[in-house]
Order: sequence, then C-alpha cells, then structure tokens
Amino acid sequence: MTEARLFTDDFAERPHRWDAAPPEDGEQDDLPATADVAIVGSGYTSLVAALHLARAGRSVLVLEAEQAGHGAARRNAGYLGRTLKRSFTWLEAHHGAEFATSVYRELDAARQWAFALVAELGMDCHIASPGRFIAATSEAHYKDLARELEVMRRRLGFPYEMIAPADVRRELASDAYKGGAVIPDLGSIHPALYHQGLLKAARAAGVRVFTRTPVTRIARDGKVVRVATPRGAVAAREAIVATNGYTPRHVSWLARRVVPFEGFMAATEELPPELMAKLIPNGRTVIDSNVNINFFRPAPDRRKILFGGLTGSRPRDLREMGARLHAMAARLLPDLANVRLSRVWKGQCAGTFDFMPHVGRHDGLWYALGYNFAGVPMGSYLGLKLAQQMLGKAEGASIFGTTPFPTLPFYGGNPWFVPLAMRWFDWKDARSARRGA
Repeated sequence: MTEARLFTDDFAERPHRWDAAPPEDGEQDDLPATADVAIVGSGYTSLVAALHLARAGRSVLVLEAEQAGHGAARRNAGYLGRTLKRSFTWLEAHHGAEFATSVYRELDAARQWAFALVAELGMDCHIASPGRFIAATSEAHYKDLARELEVMRRRLGFPYEMIAPADVRRELASDAYKGGAVIPDLGSIHPALYHQGLLKAARAAGVRVFTRTPVTRIARDGKVVRVATPRGAVAAREAIVATNGYTPRHVSWLARRVVPFEGFMAATEELPPELMAKLIPNGRTVIDSNVNINFFRPAPDRRKILFGGLTGSRPRDLREMGARLHAMAARLLPDLANVRLSRVWKGQCAGTFDFMPHVGRHDGLWYALGYNFAGVPMGSYLGLKLAQQMLGKAEGASIFGTTPFPTLPFYGGNPWFVPLAMRWFDWKDARSARRGA
C-alpha cells in the first residue's frame, strides 16, 4: 500500500485513547508553600497514592510537567495481566520457590485489585476479562510456553489452554504462528478513561493537581522535602517520585536505575463487524511469545484494531513508524494489508536492569516505578502500596520492595543501548526458533 493510501483522511499523530479522554489541565494558581505530601508525576501510581493519602487526611499536591494524562497513562495498550519479563521458573531457579511464588501471587493480586478499584469508584472504562492469546512464534516457544504455564497451573492454580498450530485461527486470523496459549482470566481496560476516573476521584478527595509545573529539583532538607518548580517552591513533609519512563535526570539515583524507551502503537480505521470478528474471533488481547513483543487487541468499542511493537526502533517520524507497524501487522494478519491507519503514536515506558518493578524509599524520597510493560496493574497497585507504607500500615509490604534496585556502572539515565538490546533479544528469539525447528 502506498503512503498516500496508508492513512485515513482524519489521520492524526496522537493516541487513539485521546479521542475519548484527552489530557486535562489542572490548577494554575500559585503553589501552596507547604503540603503533607508532594508527588512528582500524574500517572496511575501518583493518583492512586494521592487518593489514598488524601482519604487518610493528608494534604496532597500532584505536580505534572505537562497536562494530566499526557504521558503513558493515556497512551498504553490497556492490558491487565500478571506480566513479568522474568518467568516463574527463572525466578524459582535463581531466587527460590518462595520468592517466585510471592512475586507471581502479587502480580495476580495487582490484576484483581485493579478490577476492585474500578468497581469501588464506579468507573466506566470498559474493564473486562476477555482473556489473552499468547501466539507462539516458533515450535520451541510453543514447548517452552506449555512447560511454563503447566508449572504455574500446578504451583499457583493459574488457568490456561494450549492452542495447537492447526487451531490458531480460532483465536487470530493468522497463519504466522506455531500455536499458542489462552490465559482465560486476563483482562483489558480503556487506560485513558481509567486515568480520567482516577483523576476525578483524587480531586474529589481533596488532591490538588498542578499541571505544566515541572519539578526542577527535589531533595530532603532536614525534616522537609524541598520541591522546586518554575512556579515556586513547596516544602513537603514527604514526597513521591512516580515518573517511570519520564524520570528526570536530576533525580539521579532513580534515573540511574530505570531504562526509558519508546513504545509505538497504531489504530486502524473503523472496520466492518464481520472483519473484526474474523481478525480476533474471541475479542481477546493478543501478544506474541518474543521478548520484544508485537501485540494486537480490539478497541473497547470493537470498531478498530489497536496494535503495536517494534520497540527499539528509531524512525524519522511517526508516519514512517506507521508504515513499519502496518507492514508488521499485514505480515502477521494478512486481512489488514489494505486497511488504513487512523492514528499512530508513541509513549515513554521504562524497564529496569533486573526486569522487576520496584517500590520503596531512598534519601527521604518515596518511589514506585520500572513497570516493564505492566504499567496499568502494577502502577496502580504499587501506588496503593506506597500510600499504605507512608501511613505506617503493615499491608503496605510488597515483594517488590524487598530486592536491591540495581544499576550499571557509568549509566546515568541515557538509554543509548536500547536499540542494541532489542536487536539482541530478537537474535535470542531467532536462535530459540532454530533450536526448536
């Protein structure tokens, strides 16, 4: 398809999610001189923590460099899973069965808690449990997937169903995969409407949200944390850094421990109902089995396909990225070959050197970040854990606060190596495919 035919007449280089819930302005008044808690960033972690701290009687300020919802919270894929780049068996082999079990139990608790929070707040954000289809890109991946899922079923009770290569079209209109697995209890959500609901609830609880207010310096000074912005300074009793892939370099201890990278997504034009039903017959979220994943899902209104991948790419612009994503999608789902794109966008994510989220406190600053593709459930859940820890509650304990938060020598927050790392993951996946051939 030529570029002239690739994009719809109303094509825009902005998130499809913003059609329903665009970023929002916050307060523009003068900042108060003091607060009980100042929070840097306005994503899921920030707003969940702010909500629960405000309910406990704390005065809470949220300071956002852009508009509320400008970042990953209103850009992401909206998957609700128990996702970790380290498998259960890898964790068990390297850290023991008790640690592995605690990690995956808490991952599942985060998924379940997201559903409970949405119900409590009465949000209309298309939360559902359609299940997930993991498409195996090779015979070796299929065998590894079956082994891993069976271990988790026996140890943790997590359900699954293996899908033979001949039956892939029950789940996805593709002949590119060597079978796969269905995880029936995993979920999906409209992430921007979810974030909009969190913002509304936080404000109703008394949280003050200041947008276009970048934090230029933050550090503990005796009994207070001094927070500097171009609009003035705040002295807070406590402070949270909840910036994930947007962590500023001046918060150097955290910047040295998170690896920001760009994720890319696209939305098709509106598709006929019969084509939507053919492409993803059961309406599940879909990922492939590669480390550097490609993914597909129906939009919540089931009129478009949303998809993404090719992480680590460095396109000239989003139109070029759209062409690359379209070629990838058409190769895997041939029915999309002549379908146009209505939106292409990117967002800033963050990984860590141990592929684990982390929550805790350092030099008087609380933090939770490094979600490694699990931002909706883990970002929300660790916001709750932060608030509970700050309030001195025992239930704030988390397995993700018990391990060292590693960095590498000479790394200062510039992720120059991300494209090379992604190509290395691609090579590992290709080698695994050859091993299973």
